[in-house]
Amino acid sequence: MLLFTAKRLLSGVVLLVVVSVATFFLAHLAIKDPTAALLGTTASPAQQAALATKIGIDRPLLVQFWDWFSHLVTGDFGTSWRNFQPVGAQLAIKVPVTLSVVTFATLITAVLGIAFGMITGLRSGTWFDRVLKGVSVVLFALPGFWVSLVLVLWFAVQLKWFPAVGYVQPSQSFDGWIRSLTLPAISLALGGVVAVSEQLRNAVIAQSRQDWVRTLRSRGLSPARVNLHILRNASPAALTVIALMFVGLLSGAIVVEQIFSLPGIGMLTNQSSQNGDIPMLLGITVVSIVFVVIINLLLDFVLGWINPKVRVA
Repeated sequence: MLLFTAKRLLSGVVLLVVVSVATFFLAHLAIKDPTAALLGTTASPAQQAALATKIGIDRPLLVQFWDWFSHLVTGDFGTSWRNFQPVGAQLAIKVPVTLSVVTFATLITAVLGIAFGMITGLRSGTWFDRVLKGVSVVLFALPGFWVSLVLVLWFAVQLKWFPAVGYVQPSQSFDGWIRSLTLPAISLALGGVVAVSEQLRNAVIAQSRQDWVRTLRSRGLSPARVNLHILRNASPAALTVIALMFVGLLSGAIVVEQIFSLPGIGMLTNQSSQNGDIPMLLGITVVSIVFVVIINLLLDFVLGWINPKVRVA
């Protein structure tokens, strides 16, 4: 198990380095003159030249890269070009907001997706299965931003159950924190619920037709215990989708945070892109890749716990 963990961590480090290096050069290639975005169109050439010297982009690109990368390996993400504050300190404030929304959305995806997938898989071909599949197709086809706006109009503006915009720190009010996350998490989770339920439904149908299921039923096991065994054997497909959804929701948070005015890395990414703040974009990329590595590692551990054959392999 230690060798397996070491290999996965090593592959994660390689992925982190490759993506970070590629993002650095692609960002500098895409943003030709960051000083124009940072200072605006009214800035004079002298002001742009002074800012270029201050942030160090007047140096050769390879020198800039080595300066950034050598600081990165020590945990220093650099300084933002927009406000000249440490990137790491700003990410420490923004990341918990996005993680809260994405984690809440992942929980909704897992609970509803597993429940619907299990029910429709065990009752495939019934009216309930057909109705739920029709609803799933409709939900999956709806644009995420449109769903977010509808949720705001219904549950925030008309019913006033949840706040329309803003974020409440859990230290200020736990109830307010949950309420401020509910609508963004639901809008993020709808597509994931459909994907997880469909994957689990197909896996449950396939497992229900196996000989070992008929053996368990012939031995007199209760339907609940048989279904539990079916769920355990069918769960790897759903867990893989849930892990992928968590990673995908990190990028989906960019739109949702704009709509609900959440001060997370999604809004920070949008602002940094508009301002040409390359150090902040690089910091966001590095943190996102770290989360991808952690999620994939946790997925491997969970799959190994569920299926002993994975541990042996």
